[in-house]
Amino acid sequence: QLQLAESGGDLVQPGGSLRLSCGASGFSLQRYAIGWFRQGPGKAREGVGCISNSGGGEVYADSFKGRFTISRDNGGTTVTLQMTDLKSEDTAVYYCAAGWGCYKNFRESDYQAWGQGTQVTVRT
Repeated sequence: QLQLAESGGDLVQPGGSLRLSCGASGFSLQRYAIGWFRQGPGKAREGVGCISNSGGGEVYADSFKGRFTISRDNGGTTVTLQMTDLKSEDTAVYYCAAGWGCYKNFRESDYQAWGQGTQVTVRT
């Protein structure tokens, strides 16, 4: 069973940057589309973006275009979410998820495996 793990969550000041990573034990992530989601305090989980497994590039929710970037690193064994110009409203638990394709509606049911999340807190 594919198991994902996120890392890199931290406390960061507004305007700062942070890089989150998603990895898998015993599996290469190259064959999967990897989505990033987040859940802020008292809010529903929402899609951030997704990187395709078929060379189709990335898809981002409109709110994150220009500030967040998803890429594959280490020969495709990890997927990174680079976040810049962070704001207090970016405070959330961030999750990565594996699926077979990227879709702009970011339905959670399109993803078959999830990590446990990593906490990002943005405050002074």
